Amino acid sequence: MALFVFNSASKMVSPLVTLNFILICVTLHCNNPAAAKMNPRPNIVLILTDDLDVSIGGMIPLVKTKKLIGDAGITFTNTIVASPLCCPSRASILTGKYPHNHHVVNNTLEGNCSSTAWQKTQEPDSFPAFLQKHGTYQTFFAGKYLNEYGSKKAGGVEHVPPGWDHWFALDRNSKYYNYTLSVNGRAQRHGQNYSEDYLTDVLANISIDFLENKSNRRPFFMMVSTPAPHSPWTAAPQYESSFPNVKAPRDPNFNIHGKDKHWLIRQAKTPMTNSSVEFLDNAYRKRWRTLLSVDDLVEKVVKKLEVRGELSNTYIIFTSDNGYHTGQFSLPMDKRQLYEFDIRVPLLVRGPNIKPNQTSQLLIANVDLGPTILDIAGYNVNETKMDGMSFLPIMIGIGNSSTWRSDVLVEYEGEGSNISDPACPLLGPGVSECFPDCVCEDSYNNTYACVRTVSQAANLQYCEFDDNEVFVEVYNLTADPFQLSNIAKSIDQEVLEKMNHRLMMLQSCSGQSCRTPGVYDSKFRFDPRLMFSSLVPHRNKLRQTLK
Repeated sequence: MALFVFNSASKMVSPLVTLNFILICVTLHCNNPAAAKMNPRPNIVLILTDDLDVSIGGMIPLVKTKKLIGDAGITFTNTIVASPLCCPSRASILTGKYPHNHHVVNNTLEGNCSSTAWQKTQEPDSFPAFLQKHGTYQTFFAGKYLNEYGSKKAGGVEHVPPGWDHWFALDRNSKYYNYTLSVNGRAQRHGQNYSEDYLTDVLANISIDFLENKSNRRPFFMMVSTPAPHSPWTAAPQYESSFPNVKAPRDPNFNIHGKDKHWLIRQAKTPMTNSSVEFLDNAYRKRWRTLLSVDDLVEKVVKKLEVRGELSNTYIIFTSDNGYHTGQFSLPMDKRQLYEFDIRVPLLVRGPNIKPNQTSQLLIANVDLGPTILDIAGYNVNETKMDGMSFLPIMIGIGNSSTWRSDVLVEYEGEGSNISDPACPLLGPGVSECFPDCVCEDSYNNTYACVRTVSQAANLQYCEFDDNEVFVEVYNLTADPFQLSNIAKSIDQEVLEKMNHRLMMLQSCSGQSCRTPGVYDSKFRFDPRLMFSSLVPHRNKLRQTLK
Protein backbone atom coordinates (compact mmCIF):
# COMPACT_ATOMS: atom_id res chain seq x y z
CA MET A 1 0.00 0.00 0.00
CA ALA A 2 1.33 3.43 -0.95
CA LEU A 3 0.11 6.42 1.05
CA PHE A 4 0.49 9.94 -0.33
CA VAL A 5 -0.21 12.66 2.25
CA PHE A 6 -0.05 16.32 1.26
CA ASN A 7 -0.50 19.21 3.64
CA SER A 8 -3.29 21.50 2.38
CA ALA A 9 -1.78 24.46 4.26
CA SER A 10 1.68 24.04 2.77
CA LYS A 11 2.97 26.40 0.14
CA MET A 12 4.27 25.26 -3.21
CA VAL A 13 8.02 25.59 -2.85
CA SER A 14 9.43 24.58 -6.20
CA PRO A 15 8.46 23.98 -9.81
CA LEU A 16 8.01 20.35 -8.75
CA VAL A 17 5.06 21.48 -6.71
CA THR A 18 3.45 19.06 -4.25
CA LEU A 19 -0.21 18.24 -4.70
CA ASN A 20 -2.36 19.49 -1.84
CA PHE A 21 -4.81 16.74 -1.09
CA ILE A 22 -4.81 13.33 0.59
CA LEU A 23 -4.72 10.44 -1.82
CA ILE A 24 -4.70 6.79 -0.82
CA CYS A 25 -4.22 4.21 -3.51
CA VAL A 26 -2.99 0.71 -4.19
CA THR A 27 0.51 0.66 -5.66
CA LEU A 28 -0.64 -1.51 -8.52
CA HIS A 29 -2.92 1.27 -9.71
CA CYS A 30 -0.85 4.37 -8.86
CA ASN A 31 2.27 5.66 -10.60
CA ASN A 32 2.06 2.68 -12.90
CA PRO A 33 1.83 3.66 -16.57
CA ALA A 34 0.91 0.14 -17.58
CA ALA A 35 -2.15 0.31 -15.35
CA ALA A 36 -3.53 3.10 -17.54
CA LYS A 37 -4.43 0.46 -20.11
CA MET A 38 -6.94 -0.99 -17.63
CA ASN A 39 -9.18 2.04 -18.10
CA PRO A 40 -11.48 1.53 -21.12
CA ARG A 41 -13.14 4.96 -21.05
CA PRO A 42 -11.14 7.86 -22.47
CA ASN A 43 -9.59 10.55 -20.32
CA ILE A 44 -10.41 14.19 -21.09
CA VAL A 45 -8.27 17.32 -20.68
CA LEU A 46 -9.72 20.80 -21.26
CA ILE A 47 -7.22 23.67 -21.41
CA LEU A 48 -9.02 27.02 -21.29
CA THR A 49 -7.14 30.26 -21.91
CA ASP A 50 -8.34 33.75 -20.98
CA ASP A 51 -8.97 36.35 -23.73
CA LEU A 52 -7.11 34.42 -26.45
CA ASP A 53 -8.13 35.62 -29.89
CA VAL A 54 -7.71 33.75 -33.13
CA SER A 55 -8.59 36.53 -35.59
CA ILE A 56 -5.67 38.86 -34.85
CA GLY A 57 -2.84 36.36 -34.48
CA GLY A 58 -3.28 35.05 -30.97
CA MET A 59 -2.29 31.50 -31.91
CA ILE A 60 1.01 32.46 -33.57
CA PRO A 61 3.17 32.19 -30.40
CA LEU A 62 1.67 28.79 -29.52
CA VAL A 63 3.91 26.74 -31.78
CA LYS A 64 4.06 23.65 -29.57
CA THR A 65 0.34 23.74 -28.88
CA LYS A 66 -0.46 23.76 -32.59
CA LYS A 67 1.96 20.90 -33.20
CA LEU A 68 0.96 18.73 -30.22
CA ILE A 69 -2.82 19.25 -30.40
CA GLY A 70 -3.86 20.86 -33.71
CA ASP A 71 -1.52 18.95 -36.01
CA ALA A 72 -2.19 15.75 -34.08
CA GLY A 73 -5.94 16.16 -34.43
CA ILE A 74 -8.53 18.64 -35.67
CA THR A 75 -8.71 22.44 -35.77
CA PHE A 76 -12.14 24.10 -35.92
CA THR A 77 -11.90 27.45 -37.71
CA ASN A 78 -15.44 28.69 -36.96
CA THR A 79 -15.76 28.47 -33.19
CA ILE A 80 -18.00 31.15 -31.69
CA VAL A 81 -18.60 32.05 -28.04
CA ALA A 82 -22.10 32.55 -26.64
CA SER A 83 -21.01 35.87 -25.15
CA PRO A 84 -17.72 37.78 -25.66
CA LEU A 85 -17.01 38.29 -21.96
CA CYS A 86 -15.27 36.05 -19.44
CA CYS A 87 -17.94 35.10 -16.90
CA PRO A 88 -20.97 34.67 -19.20
CA SER A 89 -18.83 32.69 -21.64
CA ARG A 90 -17.35 30.45 -18.93
CA ALA A 91 -20.84 29.86 -17.58
CA SER A 92 -21.86 28.72 -21.07
CA ILE A 93 -18.92 26.31 -21.20
CA LEU A 94 -19.75 24.80 -17.81
CA THR A 95 -23.50 24.51 -18.32
CA GLY A 96 -23.79 24.05 -22.09
CA LYS A 97 -26.38 26.85 -22.05
CA TYR A 98 -26.81 30.22 -23.70
CA PRO A 99 -26.74 33.26 -21.35
CA HIS A 100 -30.52 33.67 -21.43
CA ASN A 101 -30.76 30.23 -19.83
CA HIS A 102 -27.91 30.35 -17.30
CA HIS A 103 -28.61 34.03 -16.47
CA VAL A 104 -24.98 35.15 -16.10
CA VAL A 105 -24.88 38.49 -17.91
CA ASN A 106 -21.60 40.10 -16.85
CA ASN A 107 -18.55 39.77 -14.58
CA THR A 108 -20.22 41.01 -11.38
CA LEU A 109 -22.08 39.29 -8.56
CA GLU A 110 -25.10 41.39 -9.49
CA GLY A 111 -24.78 39.99 -13.00
CA ASN A 112 -24.92 36.47 -11.50
CA CYS A 113 -21.20 35.77 -11.86
CA SER A 114 -20.51 33.05 -9.26
CA SER A 115 -23.39 34.39 -7.18
CA THR A 116 -25.32 32.32 -4.66
CA ALA A 117 -28.12 32.09 -7.24
CA TRP A 118 -25.68 30.65 -9.79
CA GLN A 119 -24.41 28.21 -7.19
CA LYS A 120 -27.91 26.99 -6.36
CA THR A 121 -29.46 26.84 -9.82
CA GLN A 122 -26.68 26.28 -12.38
CA GLU A 123 -23.64 24.64 -10.79
CA PRO A 124 -25.58 21.45 -9.95
CA ASP A 125 -26.39 21.09 -13.67
CA SER A 126 -22.87 21.74 -14.94
CA PHE A 127 -21.14 19.01 -16.91
CA PRO A 128 -18.49 18.37 -14.18
CA ALA A 129 -21.32 17.77 -11.68
CA PHE A 130 -22.85 15.29 -14.13
CA LEU A 131 -19.50 13.51 -14.53
CA GLN A 132 -18.98 13.25 -10.78
CA LYS A 133 -22.57 12.34 -9.98
CA HIS A 134 -22.32 9.20 -12.07
CA GLY A 135 -19.16 8.22 -10.22
CA THR A 136 -17.05 7.07 -13.14
CA TYR A 137 -14.71 10.01 -13.67
CA GLN A 138 -12.29 11.55 -11.19
CA THR A 139 -12.34 15.31 -11.76
CA PHE A 140 -9.66 17.97 -11.35
CA PHE A 141 -9.76 21.76 -11.75
CA ALA A 142 -6.89 24.26 -11.61
CA GLY A 143 -6.91 27.97 -12.46
CA LYS A 144 -9.40 30.73 -13.09
CA TYR A 145 -13.00 29.63 -12.59
CA LEU A 146 -15.38 32.61 -12.68
CA ASN A 147 -14.43 36.27 -12.15
CA GLU A 148 -16.26 36.62 -8.82
CA TYR A 149 -15.36 33.22 -7.45
CA GLY A 150 -14.05 33.65 -3.90
CA SER A 151 -16.25 36.64 -3.06
CA LYS A 152 -17.16 36.68 0.62
CA LYS A 153 -20.75 37.43 -0.39
CA ALA A 154 -20.91 34.12 -2.23
CA GLY A 155 -19.21 31.72 0.13
CA GLY A 156 -15.59 32.79 -0.26
CA VAL A 157 -12.86 30.38 -1.30
CA GLU A 158 -14.43 27.82 1.02
CA HIS A 159 -17.04 27.15 -1.64
CA VAL A 160 -16.11 24.19 -3.82
CA PRO A 161 -18.60 23.76 -6.66
CA PRO A 162 -20.24 20.36 -7.13
CA GLY A 163 -18.46 18.18 -9.62
CA TRP A 164 -14.85 18.55 -8.53
CA ASP A 165 -12.82 15.95 -6.61
CA HIS A 166 -9.67 18.07 -6.68
CA TRP A 167 -10.06 21.85 -6.65
CA PHE A 168 -7.32 24.50 -7.11
CA ALA A 169 -9.23 27.63 -8.09
CA LEU A 170 -8.04 31.21 -8.38
CA ASP A 171 -9.71 33.75 -6.11
CA ARG A 172 -11.33 36.26 -8.50
CA ASN A 173 -9.84 37.39 -11.81
CA SER A 174 -6.65 36.52 -13.64
CA LYS A 175 -3.32 37.36 -12.04
CA TYR A 176 0.20 36.01 -12.37
CA TYR A 177 1.58 36.87 -8.92
CA ASN A 178 0.16 37.87 -5.50
CA TYR A 179 -2.98 35.79 -5.65
CA THR A 180 -4.91 33.29 -3.54
CA LEU A 181 -5.89 29.77 -4.55
CA SER A 182 -8.74 27.79 -3.06
CA VAL A 183 -7.16 24.39 -2.44
CA ASN A 184 -10.16 22.16 -1.87
CA GLY A 185 -11.80 25.03 0.03
CA ARG A 186 -8.77 26.28 1.96
CA ALA A 187 -6.98 29.53 1.12
CA GLN A 188 -3.41 29.24 -0.14
CA ARG A 189 -1.68 32.59 -0.67
CA HIS A 190 1.06 33.22 -3.17
CA GLY A 191 3.56 36.05 -3.52
CA GLN A 192 5.83 37.16 -6.33
CA ASN A 193 8.66 34.65 -6.40
CA TYR A 194 8.81 33.24 -9.91
CA SER A 195 9.84 29.71 -9.01
CA GLU A 196 7.08 29.37 -6.41
CA ASP A 197 4.30 31.65 -7.55
CA TYR A 198 4.08 32.32 -11.29
CA LEU A 199 0.53 31.12 -11.81
CA THR A 200 0.77 29.54 -15.26
CA ASP A 201 3.72 27.42 -14.11
CA VAL A 202 2.02 26.60 -10.80
CA LEU A 203 -1.00 25.31 -12.74
CA ALA A 204 1.29 23.20 -14.92
CA ASN A 205 2.99 21.69 -11.88
CA ILE A 206 -0.26 20.97 -10.05
CA SER A 207 -1.58 19.29 -13.20
CA ILE A 208 1.52 17.11 -13.57
CA ASP A 209 1.30 16.06 -9.91
CA PHE A 210 -2.32 15.09 -10.39
CA LEU A 211 -1.44 12.95 -13.39
CA GLU A 212 1.34 11.26 -11.45
CA ASN A 213 -0.67 10.54 -8.30
CA LYS A 214 -4.25 9.94 -9.45
CA SER A 215 -5.87 6.54 -9.44
CA ASN A 216 -5.60 4.58 -12.67
CA ARG A 217 -8.70 2.56 -11.88
CA ARG A 218 -10.93 5.37 -13.12
CA PRO A 219 -10.74 7.72 -16.09
CA PHE A 220 -10.16 11.38 -15.36
CA PHE A 221 -11.40 14.77 -16.49
CA MET A 222 -8.90 17.58 -16.00
CA MET A 223 -9.64 21.26 -16.63
CA VAL A 224 -6.75 23.72 -16.56
CA SER A 225 -7.72 27.38 -16.87
CA THR A 226 -4.77 29.71 -17.42
CA PRO A 227 -4.59 33.44 -16.66
CA ALA A 228 -2.86 34.12 -19.98
CA PRO A 229 -3.15 36.13 -22.09
CA HIS A 230 -5.43 38.25 -19.85
CA SER A 231 -4.14 41.51 -18.39
CA PRO A 232 -1.91 42.42 -16.54
CA TRP A 233 0.09 40.49 -19.16
CA THR A 234 2.97 39.56 -16.84
CA ALA A 235 5.44 37.32 -18.66
CA ALA A 236 7.72 34.78 -17.05
CA PRO A 237 11.25 36.22 -16.64
CA GLN A 238 12.72 34.12 -19.43
CA TYR A 239 10.17 35.50 -21.89
CA GLU A 240 10.16 39.18 -20.94
CA SER A 241 12.20 40.19 -23.99
CA SER A 242 10.52 37.96 -26.56
CA PHE A 243 8.96 39.39 -29.73
CA PRO A 244 10.68 42.80 -29.48
CA ASN A 245 9.50 43.94 -32.92
CA VAL A 246 5.99 42.50 -32.98
CA LYS A 247 3.07 44.90 -33.39
CA ALA A 248 -0.69 44.50 -33.45
CA PRO A 249 -1.68 43.45 -36.98
CA ARG A 250 -2.57 46.28 -39.33
CA ASP A 251 -5.55 44.52 -40.86
CA PRO A 252 -8.05 46.49 -42.99
CA ASN A 253 -10.21 47.20 -39.92
CA PHE A 254 -7.29 48.52 -37.85
CA ASN A 255 -7.49 52.17 -36.83
CA ILE A 256 -10.42 53.06 -39.08
CA HIS A 257 -13.75 54.64 -38.25
CA GLY A 258 -16.74 52.31 -37.92
CA LYS A 259 -18.96 54.79 -39.69
CA ASP A 260 -22.00 52.54 -40.23
CA LYS A 261 -21.90 50.78 -36.87
CA HIS A 262 -23.53 51.18 -33.48
CA TRP A 263 -22.89 54.54 -31.83
CA LEU A 264 -20.47 53.03 -29.31
CA ILE A 265 -18.16 52.06 -32.16
CA ARG A 266 -18.65 55.38 -33.92
CA GLN A 267 -17.53 57.34 -30.82
CA ALA A 268 -13.98 55.95 -31.09
CA LYS A 269 -11.48 58.59 -32.18
CA THR A 270 -9.96 58.00 -35.63
CA PRO A 271 -7.12 58.00 -36.27
CA MET A 272 -5.86 56.93 -32.87
CA THR A 273 -3.10 59.00 -31.32
CA ASN A 274 0.46 57.77 -31.65
CA SER A 275 0.58 57.16 -27.90
CA SER A 276 -2.54 55.00 -28.07
CA VAL A 277 -1.10 52.91 -30.91
CA GLU A 278 2.17 52.54 -29.04
CA PHE A 279 0.30 51.43 -25.92
CA LEU A 280 -1.73 48.77 -27.70
CA ASP A 281 1.31 47.51 -29.61
CA ASN A 282 3.10 47.07 -26.31
CA ALA A 283 0.09 45.25 -24.85
CA TYR A 284 -0.04 42.98 -27.90
CA ARG A 285 3.61 41.97 -27.37
CA LYS A 286 3.00 41.34 -23.68
CA ARG A 287 0.03 39.11 -24.45
CA TRP A 288 2.18 36.98 -26.75
CA ARG A 289 4.88 36.70 -24.09
CA THR A 290 2.45 35.31 -21.51
CA LEU A 291 1.36 32.69 -24.03
CA LEU A 292 4.83 31.16 -24.20
CA SER A 293 4.27 29.79 -20.69
CA VAL A 294 0.93 28.37 -21.81
CA ASP A 295 2.78 26.67 -24.65
CA ASP A 296 5.15 25.15 -22.06
CA LEU A 297 2.18 23.98 -19.97
CA VAL A 298 0.63 22.20 -22.94
CA GLU A 299 3.94 20.50 -23.73
CA LYS A 300 4.38 19.32 -20.13
CA VAL A 301 0.88 17.85 -19.97
CA VAL A 302 1.15 16.07 -23.32
CA LYS A 303 4.59 14.65 -22.51
CA LYS A 304 3.44 13.42 -19.09
CA LEU A 305 0.48 11.66 -20.66
CA GLU A 306 2.78 10.13 -23.23
CA VAL A 307 5.26 8.88 -20.62
CA ARG A 308 2.43 7.35 -18.62
CA GLY A 309 1.05 5.57 -21.66
CA GLU A 310 -2.21 7.52 -21.48
CA LEU A 311 -1.92 9.90 -24.41
CA SER A 312 -3.54 7.59 -26.96
CA ASN A 313 -6.63 7.26 -24.72
CA THR A 314 -6.95 10.96 -23.88
CA TYR A 315 -8.89 13.72 -25.61
CA ILE A 316 -7.16 17.11 -25.24
CA ILE A 317 -9.23 20.21 -25.99
CA PHE A 318 -7.63 23.66 -26.26
CA THR A 319 -9.75 26.81 -26.49
CA SER A 320 -10.51 30.26 -25.01
CA ASP A 321 -13.41 32.02 -23.28
CA ASN A 322 -13.53 34.93 -25.75
CA GLY A 323 -11.49 36.80 -28.34
CA TYR A 324 -9.89 40.23 -28.14
CA HIS A 325 -9.19 43.37 -30.13
CA THR A 326 -6.27 45.79 -30.30
CA GLY A 327 -7.11 48.82 -32.44
CA GLN A 328 -9.82 47.36 -34.66
CA PHE A 329 -12.30 50.12 -35.60
CA SER A 330 -10.09 52.39 -33.45
CA LEU A 331 -11.17 50.67 -30.25
CA PRO A 332 -8.02 50.50 -28.11
CA MET A 333 -8.26 47.05 -26.49
CA ASP A 334 -10.90 44.88 -24.87
CA LYS A 335 -13.53 42.30 -25.89
CA ARG A 336 -17.37 42.67 -25.52
CA GLN A 337 -18.12 43.59 -29.15
CA LEU A 338 -20.08 41.55 -31.68
CA TYR A 339 -17.31 41.35 -34.28
CA GLU A 340 -15.29 38.30 -35.26
CA PHE A 341 -12.19 39.38 -33.36
CA ASP A 342 -14.15 39.22 -30.08
CA ILE A 343 -16.53 36.29 -30.61
CA ARG A 344 -14.28 33.86 -32.53
CA VAL A 345 -11.91 31.66 -30.53
CA PRO A 346 -9.43 28.85 -31.22
CA LEU A 347 -10.55 25.25 -30.84
CA LEU A 348 -8.03 22.42 -31.25
CA VAL A 349 -8.73 18.80 -30.28
CA ARG A 350 -6.75 15.58 -30.39
CA GLY A 351 -7.78 12.17 -29.12
CA PRO A 352 -8.81 8.60 -29.89
CA ASN A 353 -10.08 8.07 -33.45
CA ILE A 354 -9.38 11.69 -34.46
CA LYS A 355 -7.23 11.67 -37.56
CA PRO A 356 -4.31 14.14 -37.57
CA ASN A 357 -4.02 17.34 -39.59
CA GLN A 358 -7.75 17.91 -39.98
CA THR A 359 -9.42 21.29 -40.38
CA SER A 360 -13.17 21.81 -40.09
CA GLN A 361 -15.15 24.89 -41.08
CA LEU A 362 -18.33 23.67 -39.38
CA LEU A 363 -19.87 26.11 -36.93
CA ILE A 364 -19.09 25.25 -33.31
CA ALA A 365 -20.29 27.16 -30.25
CA ASN A 366 -18.76 27.02 -26.79
CA VAL A 367 -22.12 25.74 -25.50
CA ASP A 368 -21.09 22.57 -27.36
CA LEU A 369 -18.10 21.84 -25.13
CA GLY A 370 -20.13 20.41 -22.24
CA PRO A 371 -22.27 18.13 -24.43
CA THR A 372 -19.17 16.95 -26.30
CA ILE A 373 -17.30 16.11 -23.11
CA LEU A 374 -20.31 14.20 -21.77
CA ASP A 375 -20.59 12.37 -25.10
CA ILE A 376 -16.91 11.42 -24.94
CA ALA A 377 -17.52 10.13 -21.41
CA GLY A 378 -20.34 7.94 -22.67
CA TYR A 379 -23.33 9.83 -21.29
CA ASN A 380 -26.58 10.67 -23.03
CA VAL A 381 -26.54 14.41 -23.70
CA ASN A 382 -30.29 14.38 -24.29
CA GLU A 383 -30.77 13.68 -20.58
CA THR A 384 -29.31 17.11 -19.74
CA LYS A 385 -30.77 20.62 -20.05
CA MET A 386 -28.00 21.78 -22.36
CA ASP A 387 -28.54 23.98 -25.40
CA GLY A 388 -25.42 22.82 -27.22
CA MET A 389 -24.73 19.66 -29.17
CA SER A 390 -21.87 17.17 -29.27
CA PHE A 391 -19.34 17.57 -32.06
CA LEU A 392 -17.66 14.24 -31.23
CA PRO A 393 -19.19 12.56 -34.33
CA ILE A 394 -17.67 15.29 -36.49
CA MET A 395 -14.22 14.79 -34.95
CA ILE A 396 -14.12 11.02 -35.39
CA GLY A 397 -15.59 11.06 -38.90
CA ILE A 398 -19.00 9.48 -38.32
CA GLY A 399 -21.03 12.71 -38.34
CA ASN A 400 -22.78 14.05 -41.38
CA SER A 401 -21.76 17.63 -42.05
CA SER A 402 -24.90 18.18 -44.13
CA THR A 403 -27.06 17.71 -41.03
CA TRP A 404 -24.92 19.85 -38.72
CA ARG A 405 -26.38 23.11 -37.47
CA SER A 406 -25.86 26.25 -39.52
CA ASP A 407 -26.27 29.00 -36.92
CA VAL A 408 -25.59 29.90 -33.29
CA LEU A 409 -26.65 32.67 -30.92
CA VAL A 410 -24.42 35.38 -29.45
CA GLU A 411 -25.77 37.48 -26.56
CA TYR A 412 -24.26 40.36 -24.64
CA GLU A 413 -25.72 42.74 -22.03
CA GLY A 414 -23.84 46.04 -21.88
CA GLU A 415 -22.66 47.76 -18.72
CA GLY A 416 -22.38 51.42 -17.87
CA SER A 417 -21.89 53.81 -14.99
CA ASN A 418 -24.84 55.74 -13.53
CA ILE A 419 -22.74 58.88 -13.32
CA SER A 420 -20.63 60.75 -15.86
CA ASP A 421 -16.87 60.34 -15.85
CA PRO A 422 -15.46 63.72 -14.68
CA ALA A 423 -12.61 63.31 -17.16
CA CYS A 424 -15.07 62.80 -20.04
CA PRO A 425 -18.15 64.91 -19.24
CA LEU A 426 -19.36 65.05 -22.84
CA LEU A 427 -19.99 61.31 -22.85
CA GLY A 428 -22.56 61.55 -20.08
CA PRO A 429 -23.64 58.61 -17.91
CA GLY A 430 -24.17 55.09 -19.16
CA VAL A 431 -20.68 54.24 -20.43
CA SER A 432 -17.84 52.17 -18.97
CA GLU A 433 -14.38 50.76 -19.73
CA CYS A 434 -13.22 54.21 -20.84
CA PHE A 435 -9.65 55.05 -21.80
CA PRO A 436 -7.86 58.36 -20.97
CA ASP A 437 -8.70 59.77 -24.40
CA CYS A 438 -12.42 59.28 -23.59
CA VAL A 439 -12.93 56.32 -25.88
CA CYS A 440 -15.22 53.84 -24.15
CA GLU A 441 -15.47 50.12 -24.79
CA ASP A 442 -18.92 49.53 -23.27
CA SER A 443 -22.26 51.12 -22.43
CA TYR A 444 -25.69 50.17 -21.10
CA ASN A 445 -27.13 50.06 -24.60
CA ASN A 446 -24.27 48.03 -25.99
CA THR A 447 -26.75 45.22 -25.43
CA TYR A 448 -27.22 43.02 -28.46
CA ALA A 449 -28.05 39.59 -29.77
CA CYS A 450 -26.75 38.05 -32.98
CA VAL A 451 -27.36 35.08 -35.22
CA ARG A 452 -24.03 33.86 -36.60
CA THR A 453 -24.59 31.70 -39.68
CA VAL A 454 -22.08 29.45 -41.45
CA SER A 455 -23.43 27.20 -44.19
CA GLN A 456 -22.72 26.29 -47.80
CA ALA A 457 -25.13 29.04 -48.84
CA ALA A 458 -24.12 31.86 -46.48
CA ASN A 459 -21.49 33.17 -44.09
CA LEU A 460 -23.56 35.84 -42.39
CA GLN A 461 -23.91 37.74 -39.13
CA TYR A 462 -27.19 39.41 -38.15
CA CYS A 463 -27.33 41.52 -34.94
CA GLU A 464 -29.96 43.63 -33.19
CA PHE A 465 -29.27 46.09 -30.39
CA ASP A 466 -31.57 46.67 -27.44
CA ASP A 467 -31.50 50.45 -27.70
CA ASN A 468 -33.84 53.27 -28.74
CA GLU A 469 -33.00 52.72 -32.41
CA VAL A 470 -33.18 48.90 -32.34
CA PHE A 471 -30.00 49.31 -34.37
CA VAL A 472 -29.23 46.47 -36.78
CA GLU A 473 -25.87 45.32 -38.12
CA VAL A 474 -25.50 42.69 -40.85
CA TYR A 475 -22.27 41.40 -42.40
CA ASN A 476 -21.51 39.12 -45.30
CA LEU A 477 -18.31 37.49 -44.05
CA THR A 478 -17.56 35.87 -47.40
CA ALA A 479 -17.32 39.18 -49.23
CA ASP A 480 -16.31 41.25 -46.19
CA PRO A 481 -14.26 39.17 -43.71
CA PHE A 482 -13.14 42.25 -41.77
CA GLN A 483 -16.73 43.49 -41.34
CA LEU A 484 -16.08 46.90 -42.86
CA SER A 485 -19.54 47.38 -44.37
CA ASN A 486 -22.83 47.04 -42.52
CA ILE A 487 -25.28 45.83 -45.20
CA ALA A 488 -28.42 46.09 -43.05
CA LYS A 489 -29.89 48.77 -45.35
CA SER A 490 -29.05 47.04 -48.60
CA ILE A 491 -29.65 43.35 -47.98
CA ASP A 492 -32.82 41.73 -49.28
CA GLN A 493 -35.79 42.53 -47.04
CA GLU A 494 -36.90 38.91 -46.94
CA VAL A 495 -33.54 37.89 -45.51
CA LEU A 496 -33.87 40.55 -42.80
CA GLU A 497 -37.31 39.30 -41.88
CA LYS A 498 -36.19 35.70 -41.68
CA MET A 499 -33.12 36.58 -39.63
CA ASN A 500 -35.21 38.62 -37.23
CA HIS A 501 -37.54 35.66 -36.89
CA ARG A 502 -34.65 33.28 -36.30
CA LEU A 503 -33.08 35.59 -33.72
CA MET A 504 -36.25 35.67 -31.65
CA MET A 505 -36.53 31.91 -31.82
CA LEU A 506 -32.98 31.46 -30.55
CA GLN A 507 -33.37 34.06 -27.80
CA SER A 508 -36.25 32.08 -26.35
CA CYS A 509 -34.84 28.61 -27.03
CA SER A 510 -33.96 25.98 -24.46
CA GLY A 511 -32.37 22.59 -24.94
CA GLN A 512 -33.46 20.88 -28.15
CA SER A 513 -35.22 23.98 -29.48
CA CYS A 514 -31.80 25.71 -29.68
CA ARG A 515 -30.75 23.17 -32.30
CA THR A 516 -33.60 23.64 -34.79
CA PRO A 517 -32.88 24.44 -38.47
CA GLY A 518 -31.52 27.88 -39.30
CA VAL A 519 -32.55 30.28 -42.06
CA TYR A 520 -30.29 28.64 -44.64
CA ASP A 521 -31.36 25.08 -43.78
CA SER A 522 -33.85 23.40 -46.09
CA LYS A 523 -36.04 22.50 -43.11
CA PHE A 524 -36.34 26.09 -41.85
CA ARG A 525 -39.93 27.24 -41.39
CA PHE A 526 -40.73 30.95 -41.48
CA ASP A 527 -43.65 32.31 -39.47
CA PRO A 528 -44.25 36.01 -40.36
CA ARG A 529 -46.41 36.44 -37.25
CA LEU A 530 -43.26 36.47 -35.15
CA MET A 531 -41.50 39.24 -37.06
CA PHE A 532 -39.98 42.40 -35.63
CA SER A 533 -40.93 42.06 -31.98
CA SER A 534 -38.76 44.22 -29.78
CA LEU A 535 -35.86 42.69 -27.91
CA VAL A 536 -36.79 44.76 -24.84
CA PRO A 537 -39.37 42.37 -23.32
CA HIS A 538 -36.86 39.54 -23.48
CA ARG A 539 -34.14 41.61 -21.86
CA ASN A 540 -36.47 42.83 -19.13
CA LYS A 541 -37.46 39.24 -18.46
CA LEU A 542 -33.80 38.34 -18.20
CA ARG A 543 -33.15 41.08 -15.67
CA GLN A 544 -36.20 40.03 -13.64
CA THR A 545 -34.80 36.54 -13.24
CA LEU A 546 -31.76 38.00 -11.49
CA LYS A 547 -33.73 39.90 -8.83
